[in-house]
Amino acid sequence: MKGHDGMITVKAPGKLYIAGEYAVVERGFPAIIVALDQFVTATIAPSETVGSIVSKQYQENSIVWRRQGDAMVFDNRDNPFHYILSAISLTETYAHEAGRELGVYHLGINSELDSADGKKYGLGSSAAVTVATVKALCQFYQLPMDKSKLFKLAAIAHLSVQGNGSLGDIAASVYGGWIAYHSFDRQWLQSQRQKSTLSDLLAMDWPDLQIELLTPPSDLRLVIGWTGSPASTSHLVDKVAMSKAKERHEYQTFLHESKDCLKRMIAGFHANDLAAIQAELRHNRRLLQGLSAFSHVTIETPILKKMITIAEAAGAAAKTSGAGGGDCGIVLIDRAINPQAMLQQWAHEGIERLNLKVHNVDDAPLSQA
Repeated sequence: MKGHDGMITVKAPGKLYIAGEYAVVERGFPAIIVALDQFVTATIAPSETVGSIVSKQYQENSIVWRRQGDAMVFDNRDNPFHYILSAISLTETYAHEAGRELGVYHLGINSELDSADGKKYGLGSSAAVTVATVKALCQFYQLPMDKSKLFKLAAIAHLSVQGNGSLGDIAASVYGGWIAYHSFDRQWLQSQRQKSTLSDLLAMDWPDLQIELLTPPSDLRLVIGWTGSPASTSHLVDKVAMSKAKERHEYQTFLHESKDCLKRMIAGFHANDLAAIQAELRHNRRLLQGLSAFSHVTIETPILKKMITIAEAAGAAAKTSGAGGGDCGIVLIDRAINPQAMLQQWAHEGIERLNLKVHNVDDAPLSQA
């Protein structure tokens, strides 16, 4: 939307993974993800002389590094500015290809996805930051943009920084609501980028990419519990363990069982069948526990296990969300069940209910050209 002073304001929602984690990083493998009503807002206004990028959250950003031999190697993946800069660079390449003259502007980024006191909930802020930046610039340059193009542009920008991941969080941020997401072939994209213009790339079908909006059964209530902290296990150790696990036969079995589980779960959405969805959520939890056991990656911390046990005792289905190891757990409970007793037990264990709702993106065109 455009204000009186030429100011453009857009927002992109955060997300949580419901099922299909770890497997979804392999091309063609499905996951179910939900967009939530916590947002990253981007504002953009033209400037005469000097442009700026200002973010309320990230003024005091520290950088993380480690040693490789004598060299200091920086990890930029946690620094939101790299996603913002990558999104700007790509969108301006697209603008340039479309014959637009590049301008100077003030870009402001405000994120609700990390709480005021710096807690990270694991709601996918780097993806939402990327989507919001691309969206704002496409409006600024009046570029033709629909959800499919917005997803592709933001996905390329995010990949340029992160180098891996399924990009499902980008899809959730673009499409909103509940989605079934099948990840695309990243190697194809890498080679295709060498030989195509951005405009052509955004118009192409990407191998294996599928994004489908799901309608949840009316008796399904999503409850989100936050355990207070990410796991103490270093991400680095987990990444190394995970890459070793991928070479094992058990990993292939895990992938195929995860795919079958997600297929049945998606069918449960189509059939409006809460019990079927809950059964597959529990099955997905068991598959992830198996993956955790043979890969030695901590997915379910003791407090997440406690959260899930309390939810199951209340008659709900529950599991970790995303990579696990801390952050959030998700609960699918029948609306006929009063969750109060469960929530009181959570509070007693130091588990906080995040008061978030599912966010549906409207279907208005994103930009007129």
